[in-house]
Amino acid sequence: MILEFMRDDHRVCDELFVTAENALSDKKIDEAKKLYEEFYLLTNHHFDMEEKQLFITFEKRTGMMGGPTQMMRYEHQQLRAQMEAMLKALRDDKYDDFFGIGESFMIMLQQHNMKEEQMLYPMIDRALSGDGELMVETLKEMPKGNPL
Repeated sequence: MILEFMRDDHRVCDELFVTAENALSDKKIDEAKKLYEEFYLLTNHHFDMEEKQLFITFEKRTGMMGGPTQMMRYEHQQLRAQMEAMLKALRDDKYDDFFGIGESFMIMLQQHNMKEEQMLYPMIDRALSGDGELMVETLKEMPKGNPL
């Protein structure tokens, strides 16, 4: 339940990033900026769903405070810093910088997502057992960030 919902959210975010990159490659600057800002907001919302709901609930249920959720939070910090740098590069019209940062960002993001999907989400599904559906509803209701 959690795995499927969060994996699908990963896919939406990934697709937005690729679409923004493609628009920038095609010199559709305004479209690329709009798409990237949408990606930025949705990805931060995804991280917030994990950090403010999912991880906390998992940690309370399992007593596991310093394990995989701590590593995922650390990776979120690194990914957020790269996302900020890409946002700045786009706003400053430094498109080569955007693509350069984006290349390493996407590699790190894919590795991060794989760890969550193959290890952490299945652990959370087991820990929440019968409460997975309620958690997904809670996550769906979380407000998204304000437009940039």
